[in-house]
Amino acid sequence: MTAPALLTVDLQALAANYRTLEAAGGVPVHPVVKADAYGLGADACAGRLMQEGARTFFVARTREGERLRAALGPTPAIYVLDGCLTGRASRLREADLRPVLNTEAQVTEWRAAGGGRCGLQIDTGMNRLGFRPEAAPEPFEGLDMVLSHLACADDPAEPMNARQRDAFAVAAARYPGTVRSFANSGGIFLGEDYGFDASRPGICLYGGGPEGRPDERIRPVATLTAEVLQVRDVPAGESVGYSRGFIAESPRRIATVAAGYADGVLRSYSPRGEVFVGGALRPILGRISMDVCAVDVTGLEVAVGDRVEMFGGQRMLDDAAAAAGTVAWELLTSVSARVPRTWVG
Repeated sequence: MTAPALLTVDLQALAANYRTLEAAGGVPVHPVVKADAYGLGADACAGRLMQEGARTFFVARTREGERLRAALGPTPAIYVLDGCLTGRASRLREADLRPVLNTEAQVTEWRAAGGGRCGLQIDTGMNRLGFRPEAAPEPFEGLDMVLSHLACADDPAEPMNARQRDAFAVAAARYPGTVRSFANSGGIFLGEDYGFDASRPGICLYGGGPEGRPDERIRPVATLTAEVLQVRDVPAGESVGYSRGFIAESPRRIATVAAGYADGVLRSYSPRGEVFVGGALRPILGRISMDVCAVDVTGLEVAVGDRVEMFGGQRMLDDAAAAAGTVAWELLTSVSARVPRTWVG
C-alpha cells in the first residue's frame, strides 16, 4: 500500500515488546489500547497481542470498549478507565465491559444497575482519577481488580515512585483476592516490587522508551513515511515556507514532502525537526504547512516519489518527539485519520 503519507505498524515488533515487558516485570501484561492503541489501530494491535497470550485490555472510553468487544469477541476482559459514568451502566453491561470505578457515585450507579465485575482505582498521589486511600470503599461483590497509576515512572530517581508504591500496597491490602495492577510502562523497569499482580503498559508496547528516550530493549513499532512531491534548488538569500521561516545563507536543495500538520507532523518541529531521507538524517526547514514540509536534501540523491521517514527505525520515535518539544504519546496519537494505516507481520 502506498499513499502520500503512510503509517506502517509492525505487529511482530509489537509482539516482541509485549514479551520483553512481560519478562522484565515478571507478571502478566494487560495492554493499554486506549485512543485506538495510541493511534496504531486497536483492533489489529489487540488481536495480535491476544495471539501472544494477552487476555485483559484497558481502554479509556465506553465507546472504545464497545468497538474493541465487537472486534475481539467474548474472550478477553476489557476494563474502561473512565469508570461508570452517569447513564452508562447498561451500555457497559451489554458489551460485557468492566468499569474502573473512581468515585462513590460510580460505585453506587454500577451496583444499582446490577453490578458485576469491575475495577477500583486508588489515587496514590497523581490527583487525576480514583479514590484517595482514606476514602476508598469497603470490599464489595464483583470487585476483581484494584489499580493505581504512577505519576513519575519515567524518572527512576524520583522519590514519589516509592511513595506511591507503598501507599498502593497498603490500600490494596484491604481488597484480598483482587488482582493488584500498578506498573505502567516505566514502572515495569523500576523493580520487581512495582509489579504486584499485573502490569498495564502502553507506550513501550508501541515503541517508546520507558524513560522518554530510545531504549535498546524496545523495538520500533510505528513508521510514518511521506512521499517527496517536488525537489527544487533555492538560491542563497531566498526563503522557504510561510513567514520566511528559513532563509538560505547558501544555495540549498529542498525536497517538498507530503506530510504536514493535518497529517500529525507538529508545527513545533520547526526549527529542530529532522527526518531520514537518502540514507541520512536531514533537517526540516521553515514552518510546517498543513499538507507539506520542506526538507534540506543538499548533497543527497533524492528524487520525486522517494519516501521520507518522519519517525520509525531510522528516526526514533522518542528523538522525533523531543525535537518537537513533546513526548512519544502525543506524537503517535497526533497522526491523523487521513493517513492510511497498514499492518505488517
